[in-house]
Amino acid sequence: MSNIATSSAGKRIAALLDDNSFVEIGAAVTARATDFNLKPTETPSDGVITGYGVIDGNLVYVYSQDASVLGGSIGEMHAKKIANLYDLALKVGAPVIGLIDSTGIRLQESTDALNAFGTIYQKMALASGVIPQISAVFGNCGGGLALIPALTDFTFMEGDKAKLFVNSPNAIEGNREEKCDTASAAFQAAETGLVDVVADEASILAQIRELITILPANNEEAADSDCEDDLNRAIPDLANAAGDTSIALAQIADEGTFIELKAEYAKDMVIGLMKLDGITVGAIANRTVVFDEEGKEAVKFDAVISVRGAKKAADFVKFCDAYDIPVLTLTNATGFAATSCSEKNIAAAVGQLTYAFAEASVPKVNVIIGKAYGSAYVAMNSKALGADVTFAWSTAEVGTMDATLAAKIMYEGEGADVISEKAAEYAALQNSALSAAKRGYVDTIIDAQDTRKYVIGAFEMLYTKREDRPGKKHGTV
Repeated sequence: MSNIATSSAGKRIAALLDDNSFVEIGAAVTARATDFNLKPTETPSDGVITGYGVIDGNLVYVYSQDASVLGGSIGEMHAKKIANLYDLALKVGAPVIGLIDSTGIRLQESTDALNAFGTIYQKMALASGVIPQISAVFGNCGGGLALIPALTDFTFMEGDKAKLFVNSPNAIEGNREEKCDTASAAFQAAETGLVDVVADEASILAQIRELITILPANNEEAADSDCEDDLNRAIPDLANAAGDTSIALAQIADEGTFIELKAEYAKDMVIGLMKLDGITVGAIANRTVVFDEEGKEAVKFDAVISVRGAKKAADFVKFCDAYDIPVLTLTNATGFAATSCSEKNIAAAVGQLTYAFAEASVPKVNVIIGKAYGSAYVAMNSKALGADVTFAWSTAEVGTMDATLAAKIMYEGEGADVISEKAAEYAALQNSALSAAKRGYVDTIIDAQDTRKYVIGAFEMLYTKREDRPGKKHGTV
């Protein structure tokens, strides 16, 4: 039988779920393999506790690996329990949460263990886009096990003890753990973008609980709740948060309910989940500045789309579309990152972002809060890509490029006075929010402080949106 009451694996489940709600499945399962001294070894629950319970009344399925049993290694029966959990979750349409602490593949079971890994991968692939999948790494997660967080929708990682890697740092030529700990939570969050949140164990479990309450249970159910916040609430200082859009989104959201994801990766692009009139909405926004806890500028960015930012946003749009979560964008982009390193991947990355917005059939609302120039503007949920409603702050600029630069190109060789005059004329005729609205590319010009009211109204209008698309198996971008 399992040691749910005393093991770290069991205690994590107890801390995650509502009190006394956990029901264990497969407690009597043990390893069948007998080679290499496994026969005399007790394997309670075969190193993984599986079952179901509730979080704030929401049904979830949970597995928690027990590192005290053969290092929490994955073998035939261990994987079978997880696969069975996925089968149940798919039948009823409820999220799966994996609490990971394992040395990886069980060497004593060889090809049985390899097949076991494949079985888990297949179940996760089938569940992708059907039920939310969340993983949290508390100990080791190496080799083939590292694919499990990569296959989930959200990944949490303990900041000090957890290790996540395909190849350990010391196995990488020219590297050592002391030089660059590629298995650390900091590296996986800031450099690879695989990890959404890095925190201590208690905070991780608390944040998973919060995430479950804002997510839909599956791809056929909406994540709605009551809203006590004023739907018409004005936000007088919102324009001051146009640089750090993570702050702006929190101000727009119901009672500040905004969960930022992948906050340490591609900080020039903000993604997260928020509540608007009780409806869960996915938010994507360009960012030009990050403020620290004291309200001082910590990092500044140009108003451009980077390779990492584009990929981060594209993946999130696809997630929202899969679960029928409406999408809100705050656009402030003048172009693309211009470096030799960026040039290697920027076209492909922005192509993925463009495709994600164009392919998404959920309600899409765009608010232009700054400068929206050129193809960068088009890629950020523009009307051309299918945005249902586009608002622009009265101070916004929409056009092909900066007016002065345009004047210099069109009137090359002319004096400064001519350039200045033509730049002002170009700004008025071609780069203003009003000029874009006259052509139908902006639906309504609004004051920044009224953003919440207009955005909520748009999503309410779009609540029953239905959109037919060409029949196909799937896209290839």
